[in-house]
Amino acid sequence: MGRVVVVWSFSPSPTVLSDPAAASSSSLLRRAGGVKTAHFHSQPCRRERRARPVAMSSAAGSSSSSPCPPAVLAEAGETGGREERCASRSVSDAIVGDIPAGLLPEILSEALVWSALHGLVVGDRNVPRSGNIPGVGMVHAPFALLPVSFPKSLWRQACELAPIFNELVDRVSLDSKFLQESLFRTREVDTFTGRLLDIHAKMLELNKTEDIRLGLHRSDYMLDSATKRLYQIELNTISASFPGLGCLVSELHRNLLNQFGKQLGLDSRGVPGNTSVSRFAEALAKAWNEYNDSSSIVLVVIKPEEHNMYDQYWLSTIIRKTLAEVDSEGELLPDGTFRIGGRTVAVVYFRSGYSPNDYPSESEWRARFLMEQSSAIKCPSISYHLVGTKKIQQELAKPNVLERFLDNKDDIEKLRKCFAGLWSLEDSEILEKAMESPESFVLKPQREGGGNNVYGEDVRETLAKLQQEGGRGLAAYILMQRIFPASALTHLVRDGTCRRDSAISELGIYGAYLRSKDKVLMNDQCGYLMRTKVSSSNEGGVAAGFAVLDSIYLT
Repeated sequence: MGRVVVVWSFSPSPTVLSDPAAASSSSLLRRAGGVKTAHFHSQPCRRERRARPVAMSSAAGSSSSSPCPPAVLAEAGETGGREERCASRSVSDAIVGDIPAGLLPEILSEALVWSALHGLVVGDRNVPRSGNIPGVGMVHAPFALLPVSFPKSLWRQACELAPIFNELVDRVSLDSKFLQESLFRTREVDTFTGRLLDIHAKMLELNKTEDIRLGLHRSDYMLDSATKRLYQIELNTISASFPGLGCLVSELHRNLLNQFGKQLGLDSRGVPGNTSVSRFAEALAKAWNEYNDSSSIVLVVIKPEEHNMYDQYWLSTIIRKTLAEVDSEGELLPDGTFRIGGRTVAVVYFRSGYSPNDYPSESEWRARFLMEQSSAIKCPSISYHLVGTKKIQQELAKPNVLERFLDNKDDIEKLRKCFAGLWSLEDSEILEKAMESPESFVLKPQREGGGNNVYGEDVRETLAKLQQEGGRGLAAYILMQRIFPASALTHLVRDGTCRRDSAISELGIYGAYLRSKDKVLMNDQCGYLMRTKVSSSNEGGVAAGFAVLDSIYLT
C-alpha cells in the first residue's frame, strides 16, 4: 500500500506528501451499504483494505475555508518510505481516507475543542508535575476520530458474558486451594506473584474472610478475522482503567455524528450508550453503604505519578494515597478497622498495585498487607487479584475446570465459546509447536499494564533462552493462541496530530459485582471500552502509549 501523507497546518492550503516508491495508488474503502473508491494517483489498486463504517462522498470546497488545527493526517503502510513533496495533487479535490478532505479539518478541530471542554484529557508526560498536580500540563487523551464498526450479534454476546465472568471470579476467589495449587510453580520463578500468594496464604492462616466482596472487572476481546469469532484476550480484576474517559469518547463520537453524520452517512444512534463510569460509581457507593458507617470514606490507591488521574477523578476525588503513604499514614485498629488521616476507610479501590513497579520497597508491601488484614472492602481483594492472573485464565480453560465453579451448563458453554487456545509451557507438544510457528502464539507473563507480552520471532528466542537456563522460568509464562483481527483504515489522534493508518481494535466489557455474604447486590454489565492501535503494533495499552481510545458503531 502506498504512503500518502497530508500535513495540516496554519498555511492557506495543506500539501500532499507521497512515497514515490509506492506500489499502490488507490484505496478501496468499504462500509455497510456500498463500496466507493478514492484514487490518490493514476496507478491501479493492488491491495484492498477494510475501512471504518463511514460513508464516502465527494469532497466539496477547499480545506482552507475550514478551521485548521496544527495536526497531521497520514496514511501509512506497514513500513515507512522516503517522503517527497508532490505539488501536482490538491487535497481539496481528493477524499482523504474515509472522510471528505474538505471536512476533515473541521471534524478534527471540533473533536479537539470538545475534548478540552469536556475533560477528555490526560497529563502530558512532557510537562513536569503533570502526573502529580491536577490541572497542570493537560493534553487531550489519544482517540480515534470516528468509531469502529462492530457486529451487533457479537456485541450482545460480549455483554451477556459479563455477569457470568463476574460470578466466576467470585467463586474462584473462594477456592483457596485451587489458587495456591494453580500458581505454585509460578511463584517459584516469579517473585511478584510469589509475594501476592504470600499475602493470600497469610490471610488463610488468619482465617480472614471477606463478607462483602466488590469486583470492578473488564474482560477484553478481539474479533478473529478468519473464524469471525469473538475471543477473550484477558480478564482484568484489578485497576480496570478508562471507565471515565471511555464514556467520554463515546459521547465525543455521538457529538461528531450529530454534527457531521449527514455528510458521512452515519447516524449517531449507531454508537451505543456507555454507562461504565456511572455504574462503577454506583457499585462503589453501594459497597460504601453496605459497610454501614456514614462517616467512612472511599480510598483510591494510586501511583506516585499518575498521568491518567482524570479518568480516576470521574469516580472519586475524596482521598487518594500511594501505597507508601498508606504505609506511613494508615493504621489498623484491634477490631480490624482501617483508618487513614483519622478517618475510617470503608472501601479501598486499587488503581495501582498490579505491577512489580508499584512495589519498589518493603513499604508498599507492608501497605498492601495492612489493607488486606482490615475489615475495609477491597476492590479487589487479594483473592480477586489472583483470579485475574494469566495462569488462572489458562487453568480455567482446561477441560472440566469450569464445572468446578459453575452449575449452569449454558453459562459454561458461553464461556468456553469465547476462550482462545491457552496452554501451560509444561506441555512439551505445544512448546514444540510454538518453536516451529512462533507467529501463531503469544507468550504471556503474569503481568498487567501493557508492554509485557512476547510476539513473533521473539517467542522462539525467549523459549529457547528459558530452556537453556534449565526450563524453570517457563512456569512464569503461558502460551496463548494469537488472534488476528481484521484491520481498518483509521484516523488516530494523539497530541493534536491526526494520523491515518491501518489499525485493529480490542473491545473491553466492564462488569461490576457486589456481594454481601449470601446476597448478591449487583452483578451487571457496565459499559465498554474500545481501544484501537496501528496493526503493526503488538501491544495495546493506551496508558502505555500503544493505542488510542475509541468507541463502536453497531452494524
